[in-house]
Amino acid sequence: MWRLFNWLKPKIPASVPETAPPLDTKPDAPDGPDPDNQPSHSALDQLENHLFCWLLDAGPATIERDTPMTPVVLTALADQLRSGALNELPRQPNVLPMLLRALTHEDVSRKELAEIILADPALTDQLLHMSNSPFFRPGEHLIETVEQAIFRLGLDGVRSVAAAAVMRPMMTARNSHEALFAQRVWRWGLACARSAELIANARGDDGNAFFLVGLIPAMAHLTLYREVVRLYRERQDGAAPEPAVIHAALRANDWTVTRLLAVAWNLPPRYQAHLLSTERPVRGRTHTPLNDGMILGTREVLRDAHQRNLPEDVLVEALALAPDEFERIRALLLNMLRDAQRT
Repeated sequence: MWRLFNWLKPKIPASVPETAPPLDTKPDAPDGPDPDNQPSHSALDQLENHLFCWLLDAGPATIERDTPMTPVVLTALADQLRSGALNELPRQPNVLPMLLRALTHEDVSRKELAEIILADPALTDQLLHMSNSPFFRPGEHLIETVEQAIFRLGLDGVRSVAAAAVMRPMMTARNSHEALFAQRVWRWGLACARSAELIANARGDDGNAFFLVGLIPAMAHLTLYREVVRLYRERQDGAAPEPAVIHAALRANDWTVTRLLAVAWNLPPRYQAHLLSTERPVRGRTHTPLNDGMILGTREVLRDAHQRNLPEDVLVEALALAPDEFERIRALLLNMLRDAQRT
């Protein structure tokens, strides 16, 4: 994701076709900031490589390997993206429009939010499940009702839990072949979303909005994974794709699919602007909560999984956080990750 700094371009082999042109969801932002004024962007680029190795459960040489099927699959994928017709693109959840209204209106009451959640039994079950996960539960006591969740987590807390509850079913593994990838990409998405939320709150911004948009890149990764698997199997008699093919597709198209999801789900313009400002930062404004949250979330989820990650000094330099804020936010994130690992 460090191509969210727009001077870092994906390293695609010459034989691979260019990806689909960006969706015209917003006008192009001005050129990004001077990379000489940034922390080691090569280290951040390496962090992304470490993330892909972990997600795909493969070594660097394996995911970087040239394969005959890479250009074949990427050509088919690019054609689909140009037409906006991804078979695996998830539909907008039915409850999302009502939930977004509740998320974006600060004056929504507890009763109104509870009614929206309780109107959808599946959302109610997911919300209670997520409320009791280590990423959200504020104590040792089990949360058994929506009213308890709202009382104990507060309106802001429940808004984030509700966003995760809407996304979770779409990111559940469909079969054993994608189980490990789906599990890891969801964990990564939650870490990035929570980091972005905490950073936004620390800066006086809307943490709930950044939590929701922080989950969208993870959904885009899983969507691309499923699309590549489908395209590859159609052309290789049902065989599973090599990690290098999936890696090339993710590097080339992750932000394109992220924006496609945002448009297809009709996310509010403000939410889409958060994604755009991370993908194509305005000069001098690279430190958005989503940008910094993705760096912190990726680094800590990899470190928690005992994977290669990012040196501490580069991490500190990469984030626009005061030392006390950095330590507080990271401590909260690490506790969530460790508790989730134990459970």
